[in-house]
Amino acid sequence: ASPGAPAGGDAAPAPAGDAAPAPAPGGVVLALSVTGIAGPGGATESKPLGTVCFGWARPGRPTRSATLRFAGDRGAVRLQAALHALREGLRLVAAQDAPDAPPSG
Repeated sequence: ASPGAPAGGDAAPAPAGDAAPAPAPGGVVLALSVTGIAGPGGATESKPLGTVCFGWARPGRPTRSATLRFAGDRGAVRLQAALHALREGLRLVAAQDAPDAPPSG
């Protein structure tokens, strides 16, 4: 995949203890979390460099999660992950009153 685009992804259950955000307290419209392997070390065969797990929680709505892989060096992976987390969070907040839809990505 080209820089700035996920190398592949899927909606997945919230990773236990990884990117699952805590339930949002009163007054909060969105909680998000991000964890992953941006490099240069830490990769494994099952979690290659660029693997990033995301979680989004909104009061009264199902928790969403996704795992994607991004191409590039550490800085590129971190930037792409941050942008994806924020874009998806904004989409979820904008759709607060709309029926639930699977996360984009």
